[in-house]
Amino acid sequence: MTKAEMVDDVAKKCCCKKSQAQEAFDAVFDVIGKVLKKDKKVLVPGFGSFKVSKRKARKGRNPQTGAEINIPASRTVRFKPAEKLKEGV
Repeated sequence: MTKAEMVDDVAKKCCCKKSQAQEAFDAVFDVIGKVLKKDKKVLVPGFGSFKVSKRKARKGRNPQTGAEINIPASRTVRFKPAEKLKEGV
């Protein structure tokens, strides 16, 4: 499903204009992004949680040459689905 399709569905469910649904959709994900940048967890009851996870630096291999490379430490976003979502899927 694309973002445009999601916005269309939200507009239909809320009986509002597509522009209003687009603004709400963008606002929700903007807030989620800002909270994650502050290294905090975002909980959406019945859906799941988003949190920032830290990866340690590690050694890897270049698959083409087999040469060992250093992979630097990094941060990534993790999603853990809620039980209700897991059961529905």
